[in-house]
Amino acid sequence: MPRAHGEGFVEVQRKGDKSALSDLRMSGCLKVLFSRGSPRLDAIMINSAGGLTSGDRLSFEIGLQEGAAASVTTQAAERAYRAADGEAHVTSHIHVAQGAQMFWLPQELILFDGAKLDRRLQCNLEADARLLLVEPVIFGRAKMGETVRDLWFRDEIRVDRDGVPLYRDTTQLSGDMRDALAGAAIGQGAGAMASVVYASTDAEHHHAQLVKDLPPTAGASLLHDDLLALRLLAGDGFELRKSLLPILDQLTGHTLPTSWRL
Repeated sequence: MPRAHGEGFVEVQRKGDKSALSDLRMSGCLKVLFSRGSPRLDAIMINSAGGLTSGDRLSFEIGLQEGAAASVTTQAAERAYRAADGEAHVTSHIHVAQGAQMFWLPQELILFDGAKLDRRLQCNLEADARLLLVEPVIFGRAKMGETVRDLWFRDEIRVDRDGVPLYRDTTQLSGDMRDALAGAAIGQGAGAMASVVYASTDAEHHHAQLVKDLPPTAGASLLHDDLLALRLLAGDGFELRKSLLPILDQLTGHTLPTSWRL
C-alpha cells in the first residue's frame, strides 16, 4: 500500500532586529508555511497526508543561527490512526546556537485505537541558547466516545547542551490505555497528557510562579538552575488545553502562535 513520506529542513538567521529564513527545503507530504507579524520566525508544519499510519515516515530539522528566534507549531492536531502492519515514524532535530531562542509548540497528537507510532525529538543547545518545548497527547476523543483499547506508542525527548546530556525522557505505552492509565500512580483515569520542558537562565523564576497555579493533576520540577520540567494529566483534550494555555502564555511571554488560539 502507498505510504506517506515527508521531510522538512529550516534554517533561521538573525537579520537586524528580526529573524528570517536562510534555508528551506521540503519534500513529500511535509509542508512548512510561515506567518507574519512577529520579529521571530514562526513556522507552521502541515502533514498533507492527513495523519499517520503503518509505514509513514516524517522527518523535520530546524537550525537557529546565533541570536535568532523561531517557533514551530502545527496547523491542527496530528492524528495517528489504526496501523495494520507496523508503526509510523516521526523524527525531529533541533539545533539552537548561542544566544538563540526556540519555541517547539506542536498542537495535540491524537492517538486512535490501533495506532502504532515511534516518535523521537533531539534538541542540541549551545551555551546560553533557550528552548521551550511542549508535547501534548490525547488518547482518543472523549466527546466522540472513543476509547483506545490497543496502542503501541514510543515517545522519546532528548535535550543536550554543548554536547552534555541535559534532559532525557522516554515514554512507552502498549495495550489497553483505559486499563493502563487507570492506576493512581500512572494516570488515575486520564485521557490526555503533556510534557513541557523549559531550558533557560530564568527557569527558577518561572518555576516559583507556575507551581502556585498548577492544577492538582500537574507537577513542575526544577531539575537544574536552568531547566524546568512539567508533566500534566487531564480527563480530555479540552481540560488539558485549559491547563496548558496559561503555562505556555507565561513561558512564551504571551506570544503563543495564533493556531493555539483557534
